[in-house]
Amino acid sequence: MAVDVLSTAEGRAKAAKSRTHAATWKAARDAGENIPLGTAAPPDHPARPARPELLSPRDVPKRKPGSPAGRIALLHAVAHIELNAVDLHWDIIARFADTPMPTGFYDDWVKAADDEAKHFNLMCDCLENMESFYGDLPAHHGMWRAATDTADDLHGRLAIVPMVLEARGLDVTPGMIAIFEKAGESEAVESLRTIYAEEVSHVAYGAKWFNFCCGRADSDPKEVFHALVRQYFKGGLKPPFNEEKRAEAGLPPDFYWPLAEEYPAYLR
Repeated sequence: MAVDVLSTAEGRAKAAKSRTHAATWKAARDAGENIPLGTAAPPDHPARPARPELLSPRDVPKRKPGSPAGRIALLHAVAHIELNAVDLHWDIIARFADTPMPTGFYDDWVKAADDEAKHFNLMCDCLENMESFYGDLPAHHGMWRAATDTADDLHGRLAIVPMVLEARGLDVTPGMIAIFEKAGESEAVESLRTIYAEEVSHVAYGAKWFNFCCGRADSDPKEVFHALVRQYFKGGLKPPFNEEKRAEAGLPPDFYWPLAEEYPAYLR
């Protein structure tokens, strides 16, 4: 099921398969049945549609978020992030299937992949109602680098994708919501609020399973997290941080502040 999603190129079709397979998994689990964990080789890079054109992050055009074009660009960027997240969550299932994990690990990441597919559809609906569509603008290819860099390191994947990249979403989404509130675009506001509420659980899944893996290895989660972020994530983490939502997701300040570009004295 995971490789089927990863091998599907068109965005809406990828999201539909993600939701269908997640529903199949959930129905089996609710019935007390276990879907056997098989073996399948995930692709090094997931199938993607011909558009959007993928650029280096520094080459993606900057637009003022307060303008209509800027708001479309913002929604397009979120849609791109959500489609990447669909692939990232199915990839962690397939790529690390040789690592023994409790069934709850798969419950969580299947649920997260289902959420991300829903989020992608929400963003596509918003774009289409603004007479645009996913693929209409260029996007950056930087997100999948996290998957490539951590392809052989489950600890690293958990640290970088949910605990750094998705945690960053908790920091920036309230500001995006405010932009659309000011513009009176209620559909985008409600969609972003849905994403904001549900992304907390994805960061929490990362923190939970990262701590589980560290406990199994008898290692200190905070020390391991710091080492892995310095290894795989270039540059310091950027404040301001949404400390309330990060704490709700199980990320205490002493995990991320020591990695920040500006490290407050009281945490030294």
